Amino acid sequence: MNHLAVGQEARANRTFSADDVAAYRTLSGDAGLAFGAADSAAAVPGPLLSGMFSDLLGTQLPGPGTNWLKQSLRFPAVARVGEVVTAVVQITRLRPEKALVNLRTTCVTSAGAVVCEGEALVLVKDLTAS
Repeated sequence: MNHLAVGQEARANRTFSADDVAAYRTLSGDAGLAFGAADSAAAVPGPLLSGMFSDLLGTQLPGPGTNWLKQSLRFPAVARVGEVVTAVVQITRLRPEKALVNLRTTCVTSAGAVVCEGEALVLVKDLTAS
């Protein structure tokens, strides 16, 4: 945990396509009814957005070997297909005695709209050296 510090962050950008959403809906059985028929084709499902956090936690911060224990999410706005979304994970608390890290998680569109926000708790006792 020596390489981790409160305030440290990692980020990634992604533009979800209609094909990404269709593949997700096929794999999950999600018919998109939660947004209503008019919006369902253009809205990016929440699990695709939160998947960006999973990628960041496991590959960048804290990194390989991270075990995701808990996540809370809120979706204050809808991300649209074709929009650039930036996911950010930021360390808010370190608990070295328990090998735990708390992080703030946020997805924001290029227009500045927060489309997903929450907190994550991860276990870092099995981190691999980078």
